[in-house]
Amino acid sequence: MKIETKCLHSGYTPKNTEPRVVPIVQSTTYVYDSTDDVAAVFDDPTKSLIYSRFENPTVMAVEEKIADLEGGIGAMCTSSGQAASLCSILNILKAGDSFIAASAIYGGTINLFAFTFKRMGIECIFVDPDASEDEIKAAFKPNTKAVFGETLANPALTVLDIEKFAKIAHENNVPLIIDNTFPTPVLCRPIEYGADIVIHSTTKYMDGHAVQVGGVIVDSGNFNWANGKFPEFTEPDESYHGLIYTQAYGKAAYIVKARMQLMRDFGCYPSAQSAFYLNLGLETLAVRMERYCKNAIAVAEYLESNDKVESVNYPALASSPYNELAKKYLPDGTSGVISFVIKGGRDTAVKFMDSLKLASNEVHVADIRTCVLHPASATHRQLTDEQLVAAGINGGMIRLSVGLENVDDILDDLKNAFSAI
Repeated sequence: MKIETKCLHSGYTPKNTEPRVVPIVQSTTYVYDSTDDVAAVFDDPTKSLIYSRFENPTVMAVEEKIADLEGGIGAMCTSSGQAASLCSILNILKAGDSFIAASAIYGGTINLFAFTFKRMGIECIFVDPDASEDEIKAAFKPNTKAVFGETLANPALTVLDIEKFAKIAHENNVPLIIDNTFPTPVLCRPIEYGADIVIHSTTKYMDGHAVQVGGVIVDSGNFNWANGKFPEFTEPDESYHGLIYTQAYGKAAYIVKARMQLMRDFGCYPSAQSAFYLNLGLETLAVRMERYCKNAIAVAEYLESNDKVESVNYPALASSPYNELAKKYLPDGTSGVISFVIKGGRDTAVKFMDSLKLASNEVHVADIRTCVLHPASATHRQLTDEQLVAAGINGGMIRLSVGLENVDDILDDLKNAFSAI
């Protein structure tokens, strides 16, 4: 991000000075030279900044960085990961449409897709992420407009076969949207495997320090929105003087439409301060992801050897049914998140978690600190028993997010908690 600075004593103004950190542009408003300049921007908001409900220089610098990390042509930050999920779908679908989603996804996303979207007239068709190509193809309807999945499911930790889902989506002329929150682009870049849109809850590993909530949508620029199934991209937008997105913005039609329509109307844009904190997290992301993975595999191997543990879900383990997919899509590690089922069910799981000292029992994941959560009691509490099974959730399941502490300290904490049960 280039800015101009003025040396107060000399009066000299160096051009294109780049600060060591992204500066915080704490302003809602931008000044124009004339009324005509303002009018021109409202005709085409990509010409300049309008208002910080749409865009902000600090946030834009972070958007550019994340787009580069994922290999996309553009990005739009949002106020939360849920807002990113919401906007990624609503930018494509309207009442009367349907989309397909893998059933093993975050519980909050299931609530959004199965209930809130239903009230809006949008149908979500859930499919088993491990289903065959024929089974997934059979779920398509004439009004199906997108396919959605998570690279690493939260908390089931199933690994999505991105190329398989991309192939099926593209055969049906619809885009594949991938939530890449757990791997981050350090461990997996879904666009390279055929994903068209990538989203994140930046609250998690990208931020890493649990200081701000956020999300982001990244546009690959690869999908053909003029294939006949998406008239909202190829027909005049009445709210922007008849502008046609595919004609005016080409490969960037999706991400520009998301900002010009949805962000304009919903206003779910993050603050400059939030983007500043997010950028600090991004600067250490690669180093942190390496340490998360190193600590987590040691913890996963310990849990697998513990006779009080019924099963361990961690794709990097050789015993995992997703190990081969992990080798393909996540060769450098499968994040710091582990899910395991403790013998004795829900009550034993709760007692174990309440006995931990170093690990925090909190509604969060992917922090620099080790934390635990009981999904059936928290993030997936609103799901029915059938939905819990479909999402890969067991009453005795614990989601363990391994942090950056010394791994021996993490293991000692787990051992002490196991001794308490």
